[in-house]
Amino acid sequence: MTKTILITGATDGIGLETAKMLAAKGHKLLLHGRSKKKLDAAVQAMPDGNVEPYLADLSDMAEVETLAKAVQARHKVLDVLINNAGVLKVPNPMTDDGLDVRFAVNTLAVALLTQRLLPLMDTKARVISLSSAAQATVDIEAMAGNKQLDDMAAYAQSKLALTIWSAAMAETHPEGPVFVAVNPGSLLASKMVKEGFGVAGKDLSVGAEILIRAALSDEFADASGQYFDNDSGQFAPPHQSAADTQKSASIVRAIEDILQSHSKGQQA
Repeated sequence: MTKTILITGATDGIGLETAKMLAAKGHKLLLHGRSKKKLDAAVQAMPDGNVEPYLADLSDMAEVETLAKAVQARHKVLDVLINNAGVLKVPNPMTDDGLDVRFAVNTLAVALLTQRLLPLMDTKARVISLSSAAQATVDIEAMAGNKQLDDMAAYAQSKLALTIWSAAMAETHPEGPVFVAVNPGSLLASKMVKEGFGVAGKDLSVGAEILIRAALSDEFADASGQYFDNDSGQFAPPHQSAADTQKSASIVRAIEDILQSHSKGQQA
């Protein structure tokens, strides 16, 4: 059965590899990218023409809103959302509106885009969000842009915040969609890994294959709220600080507060 699938960050790395594999299976693909040149190239790289490009800078919440509206304008149904886009090292770690780019792209944009697209998703739909083996206790002040962190600390905290948010969404939507956070595998051959760690990395298909399993297979149909660690090949607990229910709840509230504050700032 053909699915309509939106993949963010689909112009290179795991996102592009996942898109190619899903296109080969005949699915309708909505590909997001930040660069028009790279997005056009990604569309050309697909095995067939059942593809739509969407351009947006996910570090800018206004552009996230515009992306969601563009998808809503063209589709009444979204079967799968793969929140793949992520950043580690950037020339300027702060956005124009005072957020850390890693938290903005890796956590806040995911929450905002997902919330806006939920009306298109039924109970059997899936929201697959890319986590990481790199996770660290979240500093809410840093997530709000009030404290600067080094690259790896910001990245690891943003990925744990995303994982905690995914579990919370599953709890507040018990009937569905399915929300799963996935570590696609450590040190895969993505641009992020090459720039961040200076290594070539492992075959991207390792990550793409687990994302496709998470998006489509029966194995993940009842896995809402869980975290899948592809390094160990199984569902596993995330970073130990996620077990602190009060802290996790405060992180989810902070994500909502930051997005609400940003929305009010846009309207002011």
